[in-house]
Amino acid sequence: MDIIKDILTFLADNVFGQVPILIGLITLAGLLLQRKRFEDTLAGALRATIGVVILFIGIEVFTGGLSSFQAVLADAMGTDPPKAEKTLNDFMTTHGGTVALVITVAFLVHVLIVRLFPAARYLYLTGHLMFWISTVTVASLVTIAPGADQLTLVLCGAGFVAAYWTLQPLWMRPLMRKIMPDDRFGYAHTSSLACVVTGLVARPLGDREKHDTEKLKLPRQLSFFKDINVSTALIISAIMLIAVALADKAMVTKLAHEMDPKLSPWVWGLLVGLRFAGGIAILLFGVRMFLAEIVPAFKGFSDRVIPGTRPALDAPTVFPVAPTAVMLGFVSSTVTFLACLGVFAAAGWFTLAPPMIMLFFVGGAAALFGNVVAGWRGAVLGGVLTGLILAIGQAVTWGMYESTAPELATLADPDWYAIAWLLKGLDPVVGGAAVWAVPAVALAATVATLLILGRREKTRAAAEEAEENTAATAAEPAADKG
Repeated sequence: MDIIKDILTFLADNVFGQVPILIGLITLAGLLLQRKRFEDTLAGALRATIGVVILFIGIEVFTGGLSSFQAVLADAMGTDPPKAEKTLNDFMTTHGGTVALVITVAFLVHVLIVRLFPAARYLYLTGHLMFWISTVTVASLVTIAPGADQLTLVLCGAGFVAAYWTLQPLWMRPLMRKIMPDDRFGYAHTSSLACVVTGLVARPLGDREKHDTEKLKLPRQLSFFKDINVSTALIISAIMLIAVALADKAMVTKLAHEMDPKLSPWVWGLLVGLRFAGGIAILLFGVRMFLAEIVPAFKGFSDRVIPGTRPALDAPTVFPVAPTAVMLGFVSSTVTFLACLGVFAAAGWFTLAPPMIMLFFVGGAAALFGNVVAGWRGAVLGGVLTGLILAIGQAVTWGMYESTAPELATLADPDWYAIAWLLKGLDPVVGGAAVWAVPAVALAATVATLLILGRREKTRAAAEEAEENTAATAAEPAADKG
């Protein structure tokens, strides 16, 4: 038993937890299944792996700036992060092994579901979110069933997480088809709740053809804003310099001297904005590089292992579709969150911690999908909704995790809050021994959904075939007359 546990933990830590390795191995296997030549297989796998590495280098570059940005903004607003007795580190020390086992078991269950039900369609491959969703789920289960042993937590958590990984790309599919009609890959990111809500609410606001962010007409003097690198650098640098002006000089000077002891705080603020723009450019290059390999390579799985399946990938994979919308969403989500921070602080309700990384990825994703529905108006709406969801979610969820890992509330994406409150809402019903109802209900709902979707697809295919046969029959007399 210990050997199996060690193997599953090793896979979670060294394969599923390492996105470049996971993507590289899947690309390698896909190319081998297609019987590509050795040199093409090796080169394709390495290009996909390097593309993901480049993507994460870009993320590291601009998230480093976002961390500084977050610190300066919090100081400028005069806020301190909320305090708690327990920490995420304490939780992982106690339950880290459980989380690792949930990741591995859940992925195996997910693969089995996708293999058995063609309607499942997508294989969830966003490795770092596999870790976070498993962590949120285990923390929530510990909250509602504090006496559960590790085996119970692993099996209950794995069943619930596998259901989420299976269904989440499916409820994003209608929006994804608007930006990618050929359905090359799915969307696997925990911003999906904000994206779906944005897509629904944005419908009456406009039309993508008329208001697309990428087609906005600007005066000649402002035409340089059409270059996403230039607009990002200008906007973030301006916001950063304003924050430097309002923040404590000693704190800003300390941050500047961490980069270079001779550096002026003003120049440091400007460099942070420029590094942010550079990080975005690196990220987008890495995305294009690994997508060029993983999508065609995955055909090997689609043809030979899991027929008809497609990869479901991280949010940045869609950012190249509308980078202006992404930046618009980030700015509008940040402004909305900061407004909530001020209101909450004035009311004495809760001291928010600005989650700049989440505001960028979630706000950008929601804005992109808002743009495909209603143009720039939908993009702004996506950012505003993201700011509201993250602010309210952080305030109302912090207390739920006080005894486990409260930082999960400040690190969260919208789907984390949905999972936390869904499981918390089941507490009176499934607490204690009845916690086994969580995976049972989740997997039953997943199977029912897939059966319904499968039946609909068969009906649609039969109708299309009948229509084609009718058209062919009608064409035969005409051909005979000719």
